[in-house]
Amino acid sequence: MIARRQQVSLVVTALLTAAAACQANHREQQPAPPGRAAPTATRAAAAPGAFTLVASGSILPESSVLERAAFDAGGQSHDFRPMLAGVQDIVSRADLALCHLGTALGAGPPYTGAPRYKSPPELAPSLAAAGYDSCATASERALADGADGVRSTLDALDQAGLHHAGSARGESEARGTLLQAGHAVVAHLAYTYGTDDALPPDQPWAVRVIDEKRIVEDARAARQAGAEVVVVSLNWGRAWQDAPDAQQLDLARKLTASRDGGRPDIDLILGSHAHVPQAYEKVNGTWVVYDLGDQIAGQPADERGRQNPRANQSTLARFTFSPPARPGGRWEVSRAEFVPEVFDIDAGRVVNVGKAIAQGADLRGVRDRISAAVLSRGAAKDGLVMGE
Repeated sequence: MIARRQQVSLVVTALLTAAAACQANHREQQPAPPGRAAPTATRAAAAPGAFTLVASGSILPESSVLERAAFDAGGQSHDFRPMLAGVQDIVSRADLALCHLGTALGAGPPYTGAPRYKSPPELAPSLAAAGYDSCATASERALADGADGVRSTLDALDQAGLHHAGSARGESEARGTLLQAGHAVVAHLAYTYGTDDALPPDQPWAVRVIDEKRIVEDARAARQAGAEVVVVSLNWGRAWQDAPDAQQLDLARKLTASRDGGRPDIDLILGSHAHVPQAYEKVNGTWVVYDLGDQIAGQPADERGRQNPRANQSTLARFTFSPPARPGGRWEVSRAEFVPEVFDIDAGRVVNVGKAIAQGADLRGVRDRISAAVLSRGAAKDGLVMGE
């Protein structure tokens, strides 16, 4: 069946009380693929009105990835669609799909990988073709091409029909975006621990920087604007660490504990920046993904200058939200899944490792390593399972 999905831009001020309707989207909805063996509660059929949300880790193309995209486009442009074809079925079948864009999209060449990440604007329509709806753009590299780079990035996303959160061309769009997922209005907000380049003095809103008070204020403003589910993307933590650090744990605890009128201000936290998969955990009743890992990276160097294969291991998070049991109540996660994936550097393709485990011991080893990291803080006891 075809499901209509209206998407709404979140235009806010300090006293925001409403948001204006924006463009409509159509997507063919198909039954989600079954997960692996799971507790009865997670295998149960989704409640009427439930929606699925899928989120991926950072898109951070190194020079080798840019070269591959140029090859896939016949040398005339850049085409990233083949890279994402292996997970398109999962992404496109979700009611709402979110990504994290860790690179600026330049208006023109040269395009580069590390350290000044600047990718071609063709990345945006490729992400849209894969089924993504909104991308977090708050990262330390958001200003790699200056304020002009922020504008060109958001212009490219707009042109591709993608919404965005975390960087802005003006103060009115700094707080994020509202999207329709099934019968629910979902707010997508995004923040980063900082930026490699200084914020323009006259544009302090250009990139949203992590501040506990500000995040809570933005979440409550989104509620006032009609958001029933608030999702926060955080670019945080220490690079190359398998475990979340003390600051991540502390901020996750404080944000998930924040409530207004007895209702949590935030319903899901999605992390990036570590470059490797980290744990999923239910904190104060709210799911936190400390780091999804890099969905597309290439061959980045770690803190010791070495190429680290873990940079190309990541997860797709898939959460099913069910409607409140009572009016004014919370949309609850009724099913929580992670799908392990790896970016095959040689082929230049994202591989769904959950589906590929029969292809050899190497991929089984990758799957098992990702699974160990994801489940390292006891998420299995709260119902998290591996999906396909």
